[in-house]
Parts: sequence; structure tokens; C-alpha cells
Amino acid sequence: MIKEVKRNYLEIKDLKDLAEGKKLSNDYSLNLVDPIDFQLNKFFYKNIGNSHEWVDRLTWSEEKWINYVSSENVKTYILKHKNDLAGFFELIFHLEKNDTEIAYFGVLKEYQNKKLGSYLLSEAIKISFSIGTSRVWVHTCSLDHKNALNNYLSRGMKIFKSEILRR
Repeated sequence: MIKEVKRNYLEIKDLKDLAEGKKLSNDYSLNLVDPIDFQLNKFFYKNIGNSHEWVDRLTWSEEKWINYVSSENVKTYILKHKNDLAGFFELIFHLEKNDTEIAYFGVLKEYQNKKLGSYLLSEAIKISFSIGTSRVWVHTCSLDHKNALNNYLSRGMKIFKSEILRR
């Protein structure tokens, strides 16, 4: 059976257009994964992606994961609640275009619907602009969390392209 999936591409071109999400309590921390740890990326990809049909990386070998997270253009940030993992995002810096892609972004199921996504997205956008990028972009689709598109729009991102995929 063929399923139609709507994919939207969104962007924000100036930090002044960001409508920041609410700050979190001091029980939460956001940190760059350093040194890199492909197992964290793989963990979040599988555990968040399982609910949203993320399948592209399921067949990746350890070597491919390591090569990906080892790229100087890829940075991973982890959100923790006390010592527990709560969410993450991956940024890919496209230096030749002077833009940043939010490649993957999400909150683990037990932390969803707590307004963490708005904070996490705000931080991803701020970090991207802090390195001098001129544009931050992301794509989301109808398989993602029901609040995903609204979160992007609420933070000030604008849709610049939409498409229907048949899977």
C-alpha cells in the first residue's frame, strides 16, 4: 500500500526573527557531545525515530555512524533532565552555502508534551547563528510528532518548499 507523506522545508534567516521557547528549569542541561559518541546519535535516532518512521540510517554500519559524527561539519547536542537523556539535535554546517541544517531533532517519548521541543529548537537556532550562519533550515513531514510543524512555525521559521512523497 502506498502512503502519501507531506514534507515541508522551513527556514529562518535572522536571529531577530526567532520567537524563543520558554527557558527550562535548572534540572535540564544542554551540551555539545564532546568527545563524539556515535552510540548517542544512534540511540536517539532509533528511539525517537521509531515512532516517526525514521528508516534511512537503520542499515548504517558502525563505520558509517563514526564517519558521520566525526565530520567537522556535524555537531550533536544532548538535552538531559538531571542525569537522564531527554532529547537531542544534530546540526550540519554547510560552509559552502553558509547555512546550517537541523538534520535530526527530537525528544524521547517520556519527555514529550512538556514544551521541551520549543526550547530545544530555539537553542538549535541560536547555536547555528552564533557560528555566523546566514540561514538555518530543517525539513519535517506528516510522520513526525503532531506538534513538530507548529513548533517550527511558532519559533519564526517559514515554509519555503512543500512536497508530497509516496512511500
